[in-house]
Amino acid sequence: MSNSLLLDQLAERLQQIRQTLPDSVKLIAVTKQVSIEAIQAAYELGLRDFGESRIQEAATKQAQLATLTDVTWHLIGHLQTNKAAKALELFPWIHSLDNLKLADRLNQLAASRSIKPKICLQVKILPDPNKSGWTVPELLADLPTLDRYEHLEIVGLMVIPPYGLPDAETLAVFEQASELAQQIQQQPWTNLNIRELSMGMSEDYPLAVQAGATMIRLGRTLFGSRASTT
Repeated sequence: MSNSLLLDQLAERLQQIRQTLPDSVKLIAVTKQVSIEAIQAAYELGLRDFGESRIQEAATKQAQLATLTDVTWHLIGHLQTNKAAKALELFPWIHSLDNLKLADRLNQLAASRSIKPKICLQVKILPDPNKSGWTVPELLADLPTLDRYEHLEIVGLMVIPPYGLPDAETLAVFEQASELAQQIQQQPWTNLNIRELSMGMSEDYPLAVQAGATMIRLGRTLFGSRASTT
């Protein structure tokens, strides 16, 4: 595909998406398996927030796009504890913090590097064996410990509904996530400041926006099928 055609297609999709989004919602372009050319086209169209799921793929792309110095990279995929150090090198935002062991490791590493990454806590509103994350009772029990991690800027929740739910049930998941965020924010924490809701992907982002999402993560809706961008 020529660069001009790629840019035109992307511009059309981006315009359609932006027409549905309030100014308060940040669009994160999910670039997993997306070509460098497509990412550069998205940049030319004004996008500055990009989401990756895998450490190695992100490292390769970031090296190739090193001249784009005003880009913010978001880790949106599962993070293994043994890759925490590399994740902190690559990502100022980590949306997928899903357990206390990983939180402790990230806090130690961030302290040693004098950085303070922005963090979303991944929570499962409904049981889902295919997803990582805290259940709601687990998260509420762990919040006092998470509040002690001074080198993590814990600013939000990330939620992914179970795949295949009817729209009404998906919306209910997002609404419960919004209520949970408000419940947490109303408590007198020292470090926790749950002001962001990272929820909504290509198949369900309008429902997430309706329920109060502040960040949505779009790949296919923006870039088309992966085969057309690689």
